[in-house]
Amino acid sequence: MRGKGLLRRGKGGIRRHPALAGREAALLVLIGAALVGLSPLSPQFLVPANLLEMSRNGVEVGLLALGMTLVILTGGIDLSVGSIMGLAAVTLGMSWRYGGLPIEAAAGVALAVGLGAGLLNGLLMVLLRERGGAAPALIVTLATLAVYRGLAYGVSRSRDVHGFPDSFAMLGQGSVLGILPAPTLLWLLLAALLALVLERTSLGRGVRALGANEAAARLSGLPVDGIRFFVYGLSGLLAGLAAVVYVSRVSTAKADTGLGYELAAITVVVLGGTRLTGGQGSLLGTALGLALIHIVQYGLTLAGLKSDRQAVILSALLIAAVWLDRRREE
Repeated sequence: MRGKGLLRRGKGGIRRHPALAGREAALLVLIGAALVGLSPLSPQFLVPANLLEMSRNGVEVGLLALGMTLVILTGGIDLSVGSIMGLAAVTLGMSWRYGGLPIEAAAGVALAVGLGAGLLNGLLMVLLRERGGAAPALIVTLATLAVYRGLAYGVSRSRDVHGFPDSFAMLGQGSVLGILPAPTLLWLLLAALLALVLERTSLGRGVRALGANEAAARLSGLPVDGIRFFVYGLSGLLAGLAAVVYVSRVSTAKADTGLGYELAAITVVVLGGTRLTGGQGSLLGTALGLALIHIVQYGLTLAGLKSDRQAVILSALLIAAVWLDRRREE
């Protein structure tokens, strides 16, 4: 039933919503089943070093999924994050190659572009609502998806930028203590920080309240527009960071960076148990959904399955996740 939150209060304090806890437990079982079921496909599948290295490739989608979780918790959606990635990536490459900026400053510009694009999404929805429109997030971000991708191609003139400094490559290609990929550590730290904000702060409670019932949130005095600005700005900022990590990892900045990543991020979030109608979900579920999807992708890649067939399987996972989400609302 819509309006029920993730957390309930009991004699022992705050406890997790049983439906969400059940989804997370189910994901853990599925992850275990995937590890066991896919291991016969290749002797390299369960090698710990390979599993850790696999996590490096999922960081960009994982960063988008962190922001998408908060956006969907408010009852919104952000289809533009993949295009923001592309715009931020070419901005980084062009400002470094042709603008003469140090690579650190160029990365900062890319982050600023991501943040600005996200805030523009929030501004458009707030302005349209104030003028009497419904301002559905689906339509607004679908429009900005096209705008940001077009700007990416326009800024780059369809040129790729290569040859980044070795020091910059450490962000996407380096490892901590020679074991844990640097981008994976970055994602873990950000996920922990955002989980703390979501679970332990008034801002996090406001995010859930907005998604559960916007009218009630307004009547209770919550800064609804401010929360909306925050989640879309954060989503854009994380898309900019995903672009920086991607360019560092592949040593190429190009306009089609992040193409289709928005659907992958939404799949991760919904599979992780966040309701599309908002109000209920967790970053732990998102992390488990991300792990499941990339374990499956990794196993299928080792088995030699082509990427187009993998896309079909991931699409089936999204359909299954949406079906489960609808069943929970009934």
